[in-house]
Amino acid sequence: MSDGLPVLSKPPAATDPAVYAEYESKWATYPTDAEGWLQRAREVAAALAPDAAARERANKSPVAEVQLLKHSGLLKLLGPKKYGGGEQPWSVGYKAIREVAKGDGSIGMLLGYHLLWSTTANVVGNEEQADRLQKLIIENNYYVGGAVNPRDNDLKITYDDEKITYNGFKNFTTGAAVSDLIVLEGWVEGRPPEQHIFAIVPTRQVGIQFKYNWDNVGLRLTESGSATITNISAPWSDALGWDANTKNPDPAVLGIAFPALLLPTIQLVFSNFYLGIAQGALEFAKNYTVRTTRPWPYGGDNKENATDEFYILSTYGNFFAHLRAAETLADKAGEEADKVYATYGGSLEQRSKLTLAVRGEWAEWVASIKVVATDTGLRVTSGIFEVTGARATATKVGLDRFWRDIRTHTLHDPVAYKNRELGRYLLLGEHPEPTWYTNPTQPANRQVGQAHAEPWHLRAAPVQLRGAASNPSCPSAAPNRFRIKPEEISTFIINATFPPQKTNKAFPKEPRRRQP
Repeated sequence: MSDGLPVLSKPPAATDPAVYAEYESKWATYPTDAEGWLQRAREVAAALAPDAAARERANKSPVAEVQLLKHSGLLKLLGPKKYGGGEQPWSVGYKAIREVAKGDGSIGMLLGYHLLWSTTANVVGNEEQADRLQKLIIENNYYVGGAVNPRDNDLKITYDDEKITYNGFKNFTTGAAVSDLIVLEGWVEGRPPEQHIFAIVPTRQVGIQFKYNWDNVGLRLTESGSATITNISAPWSDALGWDANTKNPDPAVLGIAFPALLLPTIQLVFSNFYLGIAQGALEFAKNYTVRTTRPWPYGGDNKENATDEFYILSTYGNFFAHLRAAETLADKAGEEADKVYATYGGSLEQRSKLTLAVRGEWAEWVASIKVVATDTGLRVTSGIFEVTGARATATKVGLDRFWRDIRTHTLHDPVAYKNRELGRYLLLGEHPEPTWYTNPTQPANRQVGQAHAEPWHLRAAPVQLRGAASNPSCPSAAPNRFRIKPEEISTFIINATFPPQKTNKAFPKEPRRRQP
């Protein structure tokens, strides 16, 4: 590392881990089944909820809150039992995120990002990398943050025969400032622009300097600010999915559809903490209305209690119904995740069997809940003020934090593109082609059915664009088939291929099609 670098960066203020010290012994024994883990998540939410508004206003670095997650064992929830993990499926992980987010949206988000980053090598690394990192993370109860921002080539990689070295900047580093390990992502200098490498390295290094500048309207305890990275190295053996001998992406790891599961996996993380925040908001508002809200005395049909007023009962009932429906959809998407990972996860041989069609079907379940969780979450968290009353807007009440949390993260990637994706799926029978954020099902320069040249390193099987004959969900689409280049199959495949940035243009016009 270069000389003259500052000392390890420290937050201007941090929460005190001693606040939650009692839970280390209280939770010394970890749960053994799904319901036990979900009950643990509820207990974490109960510990966080009482002072969530005050902690959020203080905006201190969430050192204590991450320590609480460590005490709970939830950081190990998905890890293999042989290393001390819970070995639960993703469906349980998603529900645990939701439960924690009910008490504190920021900490639910931190848990979700950790579960994603801590299992990244399972999806985009080779088998040795996946097992080695799981052992490291689970046995040490590490929290894993990320410095990943695919929109910008702001972190460059140089390399020699032994190692890769990162230098640059990242605008968003959720959870990284309070992490033990950090996922770094950068582009390889002197290589094609789509060649990026991910590696997981220790966070507490002199060359990683956090700015502690996350001061946004919502999710204020997520430490999502920027960082500079200076001369941070990792051996080639830690370059996830790359061949350490050839210094190139390993096609057996990254030249298949399986790594593209990372996009729907993290998008479903988002939807579950949106949903948890909205459910927490409704519960908080309900308790406030029961205890504090006064009936309106000038309505002509005056009631003794606010809980007898028609519009209050109607509004709460409507919100409750929509959240129940959203939760059912989220659970369905989680169940589909379990099927995909149980069938195709593990060995490279099993991973290679995943088809784009199977991946695409799950991706549309995930897109569906992303749309519903966004719309319902924003509606509920803003609408609860109408049934709590003017006094509920007091800062000390903290009712506004729920809306601010959801509004902040639902701007992460425009939900309009999820709506478009689902529209194309329904009307045209198209499965999504993965990108970092959204699944554009057809590039602007290609007509439906147009074939691509086969890539040199991947003989991709044709992908069925399924219509009424084979997919009842897409009744109006005619069957089409095409071949896909790896940069279109797997632009969200870690370390492999990312599309160049495009300027913002209007949606491409599609040819008019007759119904079959």
